[in-house]
Amino acid sequence: MSDITVHIIDREGVQHDVAAPTDMNMNLMEVCKAYELPLKGTCGGMAMCASCHCYIESDHELNEPSEDEEDMLDQAFFVEDNSRLGCQIFMKEALNGLTVRLAEESE
Repeated sequence: MSDITVHIIDREGVQHDVAAPTDMNMNLMEVCKAYELPLKGTCGGMAMCASCHCYIESDHELNEPSEDEEDMLDQAFFVEDNSRLGCQIFMKEALNGLTVRLAEESE
């Protein structure tokens, strides 16, 4: 089993350094849920909602967003240039040290 460290900044500004397995095909949304961090993932990781919206704070190179992800981000609130959906970021060795900040919840 191979874990990486992901730094997740919650909505109160507290950083959580969590271990994320790279051998289970988990995405960032699932990692947040495993650590009981407040990232909903209402659609279950299908890129059909924006409840796992987050901001990439580190310089890690990620895959380009899919058309579905871009469509959802177009409808999300508080979108910034570094916005991504957590359900579309899969844990892999190259993401060791990734830092993300959870987006504000839309009411």
